Amino acid sequence: MSQATTKSLNILVIMDPIERVNYKKDTTLAMMWSAQDRGHTLGYCQIHDLWLDRGQLMIDAQPVTAKRDPNDFYTLGDKTTAPVSDYDVILMRKDPPFNMRFLYSTYMLDHAKAAGVLVVNDPQALRDCNEKLFATWFSEHMSPTIVTSKQAHIRQFITEQQDVIVKPLDGMGGTGIFRLTADSPNIGVTLEILTELETLPIMAQRYLPEIKEGDKRVLIVDGAVVDYSLARIPVKGETRGNLAAGGSGVAMPLTDAERKVAEIVAPIVKEKGLMFVGLDLIGGRITEINVTSPTCVREIDDQCGTDIATDLIIAIEQKLNA
Repeated sequence: MSQATTKSLNILVIMDPIERVNYKKDTTLAMMWSAQDRGHTLGYCQIHDLWLDRGQLMIDAQPVTAKRDPNDFYTLGDKTTAPVSDYDVILMRKDPPFNMRFLYSTYMLDHAKAAGVLVVNDPQALRDCNEKLFATWFSEHMSPTIVTSKQAHIRQFITEQQDVIVKPLDGMGGTGIFRLTADSPNIGVTLEILTELETLPIMAQRYLPEIKEGDKRVLIVDGAVVDYSLARIPVKGETRGNLAAGGSGVAMPLTDAERKVAEIVAPIVKEKGLMFVGLDLIGGRITEINVTSPTCVREIDDQCGTDIATDLIIAIEQKLNA
């Protein structure tokens, strides 16, 4: 592994409670290990530890050491308060749902940007690029998709497409995803629940049978497409390939079709300040563009010998040097 070519950085990691992460597959841990390996120091906090004092962003954080020991994988120091300007970089790794708490944290992180701190991913882009809706800007590379709160529109779509996936716009890990066919007996109640009685828009997409070959996660690091995807293959009888829903993860080289789509998305997300993105493809078609806390680094690294988290840390160093 190459050594750091920049000064030691003070990196703040904003994440869910560290004691709850899955040691075997957590991508944020991989980022922390790589940052430490390259000589950087780490702080840890959660989104409720951000606060404003007369327009200045303050952080209640703890120094953290991440260790490669499943039985003892982190050590926290005492919590102290410091201005955000004490940090060079913030890794925003809070998992969805993208609720009001998450939204407020992005507004606070705008103050970090104003103070000259590099926030990965950019807080405005996190707000602008809803992981489901952002994909619709590449609709020619998606299966037929609609977004609406109206049952009539969705029912007509189901009649046209015959086999449809419906899902909320703010979920993760496969939560709230249903497969509905034209003869499904529970269309009405499913749509009532998901749309909260036609007050909340949801996404409906034509079902892609290629899901049996895997829901492919393609990672993009500062505009560079990683050469391997993680195919998340559903268990028998399951529609969803998400690892959180029991799918198995098999890393494999990108197909030409997958790379072509990823290379279309990559420069656009880079321009928006999205340095680490997870593009989801089924049958070479986009289903989502994950920007909040993309995962699957550990699985791809373990199976393919890559070091994706280090690629990200190096990209951050180069951006700061530039």
